Amino acid sequence: MPKKCKEHLKDALKKNPPCYVLITCSENSANGQMNVEMTYQGDVNLVSYLLHGAQGMIEEEYEEMEMNALP
Repeated sequence: MPKKCKEHLKDALKKNPPCYVLITCSENSANGQMNVEMTYQGDVNLVSYLLHGAQGMIEEEYEEMEMNALP
């Protein structure tokens, strides 16, 4: 993880947020597998809300990227 990202993460957690979700993964192995881990703290309903919101944002960005790639 780049130093700037680590510093941003440390600063965010110092603010003692009521809820957070952290998802990390290893690099792909030779057979294409990777280890994915998720850590969270806070109300489970809020965690679910954060994950669904993040998924929606990623899907929108992906769709926009696909539309821009079309000839």
